[in-house]
Amino acid sequence: MIATALALQNTTREAVNDPMVLELARDLFESRDVSEHEYIHKIYRYSALLASITTTLAVSVLLTESEINEMMNTIEEMESMGKDIDNGNNN
Repeated sequence: MIATALALQNTTREAVNDPMVLELARDLFESRDVSEHEYIHKIYRYSALLASITTTLAVSVLLTESEINEMMNTIEEMESMGKDIDNGNNN
């Protein structure tokens, strides 16, 4: 359990220091003269990227490769079922 907690801490550190995240952080810092709408958009992009990278790295700590593959297959099946329902093919 301690090893998992430390691994999650490391993945968070890795995500925060990801080059793309750092680039967006720098862009935010330098965006003093943009409109409020544009600034909000930049914060959203930064937050979404950081959350996405952190989640991806955390999943790799918490799940085995086969569990990740199973999860992805389940997500694809559910998306397919949703499309069928949306298209009226709910047999």
